[in-house]
Amino acid sequence: MQKRPSKNTVREQLSQEVEDFLLHGGAVTEVPRGASGLQDGRYGQPVAFDKPREERTPVSDVLKVIDQRREEQRKTHKPAASKKPKRPRKKVIYDDFGEPVRVVWEE
Repeated sequence: MQKRPSKNTVREQLSQEVEDFLLHGGAVTEVPRGASGLQDGRYGQPVAFDKPREERTPVSDVLKVIDQRREEQRKTHKPAASKKPKRPRKKVIYDDFGEPVRVVWEE
């Protein structure tokens, strides 16, 4: 497992890289305080918003046709009948003390 570099070593490495950049002809442009990063007073806009807004195709009549079809299917479609007919069930009758007295078949 490699040991992470400490903050001091990272700072030293960064300052060394800056010095090397400046010694080899690099230049740092100074920006006045309070200068904005906005372009023409606006934030940089994504490429997707370069074009003017396009007209949308109206689809309300298509949606009405789809809804009518759906309603027709609901009217003609009958709910599925229960698959199993109800079978009689056993019901145990208890007396006042909780003892079973008899068994009755109930539908």
